[in-house]
Amino acid sequence: MAKPSRRYRGLWALLGVIAFLVVWEAVPRLGLVRPVLLPPPSAIPQAFAAEVRSGAWTAAILQSLGHYLWGLVIGSVGGIAAGVLTGMSRRLEDFTSWVVRLLRPIPGLAWVPFAIIWFGVTPTAAIFIIVLGVFWINYFAALGAVQAVDRDLLELADAFGHRSTPAKLVKIVLPAASGAILAGLRTGLGQAWMSVVAAELFGVPGLGQRMMQASSLLATDIVIVYMATMALFYGLVDMGFVALRDRMMRWKA
Repeated sequence: MAKPSRRYRGLWALLGVIAFLVVWEAVPRLGLVRPVLLPPPSAIPQAFAAEVRSGAWTAAILQSLGHYLWGLVIGSVGGIAAGVLTGMSRRLEDFTSWVVRLLRPIPGLAWVPFAIIWFGVTPTAAIFIIVLGVFWINYFAALGAVQAVDRDLLELADAFGHRSTPAKLVKIVLPAASGAILAGLRTGLGQAWMSVVAAELFGVPGLGQRMMQASSLLATDIVIVYMATMALFYGLVDMGFVALRDRMMRWKA
């Protein structure tokens, strides 16, 4: 079968979005669901404009972006560093194996009580929850990437005099593992946004808090505004990351 052109694929994607919006618009207008529970998409622009005029949208975005960026950076750097170090040391992997098994299954929401006790209802508590959500994704991505490096390459590094661990890390391990590490980092970008809402639900100012306030008043149109805002911002972040990744990985082409 002939491979469809990019133009036709984009057209089908656009048609899919239009069909989704048409069905969504029809469901409340036909009385299948009460509009107060699921407002039609035609009502969302007016709600968005009202939020922007009040200043609530801008304030929530700036607050959540601060939590998001700090949590993403700390969780990603910490997870990648820990994964690389563990992947390069069998003893360190054995030493931490059961600690990882015990901590990894605990969901981020389970840490909320400790976040409040340790940091109070503050941005630091929200950042802590986001860090936990991002850390493990990057840790396991980096660990798996390092362990998958071809051992023949490491032996070749020894033959060329690069016998020290830092030399092997820079010359062999990081270049060989960079693709998988960046894939984990990309996954972390989305996980961080999901963690933002969970981190702000208990009262920290931001998108999550604003969504909870709106839902308590049955202002579902406002809830959808912030859901769409998060989706849009993630899309922009992901597009920017993919462009940067492709530029960084051009040497592998």
